[in-house]
Amino acid sequence: MKSEFKGKLLVDPETVPMIGFLEGKFGREFLAEYYRRMSDKYENNENLRVLNIQDGLVAGSNPFAVVLANEVLAQENLRTATQADLEKALKLRVLELRENYEDTGLVLRSEENPNSYLARDLTKQLRARNPEFQYPVLINLTDLELRVDSDSNYGLSFRLKEDARSIYAPVLNSPNDSRFNSSDVDESTGLPKIAVLKGNRTLYTRDSGLSRLYLCRSLNLGSASSLLADSGSDGRVVVVSDVATQKFSE
Repeated sequence: MKSEFKGKLLVDPETVPMIGFLEGKFGREFLAEYYRRMSDKYENNENLRVLNIQDGLVAGSNPFAVVLANEVLAQENLRTATQADLEKALKLRVLELRENYEDTGLVLRSEENPNSYLARDLTKQLRARNPEFQYPVLINLTDLELRVDSDSNYGLSFRLKEDARSIYAPVLNSPNDSRFNSSDVDESTGLPKIAVLKGNRTLYTRDSGLSRLYLCRSLNLGSASSLLADSGSDGRVVVVSDVATQKFSE
């Protein structure tokens, strides 16, 4: 047949997963609400004052800002992307992520430094839910809430949501500068299943404390940075509809 069949979608368009950057009018409205909450709920904490409009996009990112972003986005039944979401976007080539970085989680390896206060606090919360939990764990930023905390060096700390799920991820204790292949990524977590000697991407790690998990501008995976408040102009907040994480094969 030379002609194409033209049918209708046999799905509800409102349930089709979507992913994208914060931009345009929606991005500006988001940013206004973000800064309102920063002022009203979080005492104008300087570690949240990291997002701005740049070339029509919301730019900047650190774990604290992304957790607050989730609080704002929840009003619209949206959330920020997990590492699994970003890996799916890379596989499907639906979003250009190179040359930017995106924060997606926290990696907890011990109660020691770096960030020992926050590491101890999160460990206490995790043990209260599961006394037998093991390090290292990934906690998606979508599973966290912020609280004002004068004992924290950041003036803020993290609280696990009621339905939060920590992910035991021994691969995050691999030697720093390990390699992995995109084909070896676990679709449910967005993390490599194994570290190898030769691969097309690099996994950056450390051996203690609390660090941030982020997709690097080179599409490598960072889990070594202890600088939870740092933000750069190449940071981006990626947003998904609430049904976006599905298996790569779907």
